[in-house]
Amino acid sequence: MAAEAYLWFKSLHIIGIIVWFAGLFYLVRLFIYHEESKNMDNELKIAFNKQYTLMEKRLANIITTPGMILALSMAICMVIMQPSWLSEKWLQIKISFVLGLVIYHSYCYKIMYSLQNGTSTISAKSLRLLNELPTLLLFIIVLLVIFKNNFPTSIATWSVVGLIIFMLASIQLYAKIRKKNENSLSNE
Repeated sequence: MAAEAYLWFKSLHIIGIIVWFAGLFYLVRLFIYHEESKNMDNELKIAFNKQYTLMEKRLANIITTPGMILALSMAICMVIMQPSWLSEKWLQIKISFVLGLVIYHSYCYKIMYSLQNGTSTISAKSLRLLNELPTLLLFIIVLLVIFKNNFPTSIATWSVVGLIIFMLASIQLYAKIRKKNENSLSNE
């Protein structure tokens, strides 16, 4: 019975992680659009602000936060079943990255409220950079779970890291090009 319970906890933990990350990825993307809507005509800006505020609240409160709660509570259940894991170095490191992710999640709420109140000082460019943080954390956390205390340091690992950095840089470059094209269209 205990083995079956563990598998249920693990399955629900993975589902929670997927839901949590999906929400985090989309939430910050909504923040970017919300921030960019400030440059619209006043009537459009008001309408978009209301729409983005509603979408952000629903995403954060109905999907993202419940996903986090499910992932964390199931992780706690698994550790209760296997308390010796807490002495494992890989799990201690993973927990520190997960705590960073919880802080990131909380910071997203702060951004959400500042966007809703019109007091946000974070730029769309900064939000784009912030949007990449969960990807990096996910990458590190998954490697820790898979490799445990044998964290890979080979050329293959660093190639994958380089590929991820390249992808992140490409996303930033695309955003710059898109913004430049939008500016040139609006000037015509």
